[in-house]
Amino acid sequence: MSTMERTTGTMDSQRAGAREWAALAVLMLPVLMTSVDNTVLTFALPAMSIDLRPTGTQLLWIVDIYAIMLAGLLIAMGSIGDRFGRRRLLVIGSIGFGVASLLAAFSGSPEMLIVARVLQGVFGAMLMPSTLSLIRNVFHDARDRRIAIATWAAMFSGGAALGPVLGGWLLGHFWWGSVYFINAPIILAFVPLALLLLPESRDPAPGPLDLPSIGLSLSTMLPLVFAIKNLAEHGLTDLTLTAFSVGMISAWALVRRLRTAPSPMIDLSLFGNRVFSGAILANLLSFMGFTGFLFLGSQLLQLVLGLSAMDAALVLLPGLAATVVAGFVAVRLLRVASARVLVTASFAASAVGYALTAMTGTPTVITVAVAFAVMGIGIGMAETLTNDLMLSSVPPSKAGAASAISETAYEIGAVLGTAVLGTILTSIYRSHLTYPAIVQWGDRNGSFETLGGTVEVAKFYPNEVGTSLLDSARGAFDLGVQYTSAAAIVIALLAALVSWRTLKHA
Repeated sequence: MSTMERTTGTMDSQRAGAREWAALAVLMLPVLMTSVDNTVLTFALPAMSIDLRPTGTQLLWIVDIYAIMLAGLLIAMGSIGDRFGRRRLLVIGSIGFGVASLLAAFSGSPEMLIVARVLQGVFGAMLMPSTLSLIRNVFHDARDRRIAIATWAAMFSGGAALGPVLGGWLLGHFWWGSVYFINAPIILAFVPLALLLLPESRDPAPGPLDLPSIGLSLSTMLPLVFAIKNLAEHGLTDLTLTAFSVGMISAWALVRRLRTAPSPMIDLSLFGNRVFSGAILANLLSFMGFTGFLFLGSQLLQLVLGLSAMDAALVLLPGLAATVVAGFVAVRLLRVASARVLVTASFAASAVGYALTAMTGTPTVITVAVAFAVMGIGIGMAETLTNDLMLSSVPPSKAGAASAISETAYEIGAVLGTAVLGTILTSIYRSHLTYPAIVQWGDRNGSFETLGGTVEVAKFYPNEVGTSLLDSARGAFDLGVQYTSAAAIVIALLAALVSWRTLKHA
């Protein structure tokens, strides 16, 4: 008889045994797979672009479509897992994700790679909500559950750190498609272990599947995420406005449907819980700042400070390690401080990290590493504590839908981080790039829109012209980093305020 089948008084006092911790180890495999996949593609883009020769639009779709599909499907997949079994959905998603990864690895055209990325998004949406909801149903004791969630957050952050390093090594030895073979051994190990060690769990009284709500959730999330990305890349175009309008109309219809359906896909009463709503909003804001820093930090290290992709990834490793450690430390700190105090303090730490970037003049490798480490401490604590608060505030039967909402907040935060902070960085850079070459030649084909494009132009002028152009570009980028960091400080402080106001009883 497993520990899960033994009771020692109340459910909350039921401590985990060896089988539960083994189940947690198995659950970390798909978390590692999806987090590595989030970051590994970025370093394969140059080689992939040379091989497949995608257009600029196709390249954007190759990068963006995975996150767009993921954000659009997470809530629907969380509801499906609650009804048909979270372990079942996790296994199906893993196998499908592996097949889609192989299709991506052997893509012979941009169109084929886009299709593969769509499929990765579809099957990836089955994975993350299932892992968190299974943790909620496997670990009944609050202390054990916090450690399990800290492990989940550590693996998520660790995978993000491993992606660039592993990708850089593979690209140094093999072709660009090799980055997708990372998933094969993970899936081969995961599927049999999941069937052996993971318990099946589902909502005991789920009601019929709400297909209209699933359709409306897709028609809400897909256009809205696309509109945010398109706004950042192309401005307020007719396409952006159309997508935003479709998403908002669908959102109104979805809320109306959820209020009137006999068996709604999402129980809107969850949002009536201030702790749940506050944790979700805090997650969104924290990931918005995190991805924004990665966006500017990777360019700063490679294009301004001249590091290789591998060296840039190694500079960020201490910060990602700090994120991992901070999650486990947060569990210990709950013995002496409330979750409300710790979460608020974690966002204040993130603000300090950005302040170090904004106020140190021209950043160096050391200042970037220290700033990211300080910010990582805050993010690691917040990620662990807010997910624990979110899961603890809902009944186990609703864990799948609640986890999906939290994951959707992460994805929207990631999109907003790149869209909002990336737009600030790009606009400040472009408006302050004053070198006369722009006046003389004009901004042909958007060559001066980004620091990377300007660096490529400067390569054609290995003399004072090129040097002066680079100096002007790097000065403008430094100024953009300061403005962007200032905006990120505001986001972090806003997250601290939200946490303090909503987590009063946490």
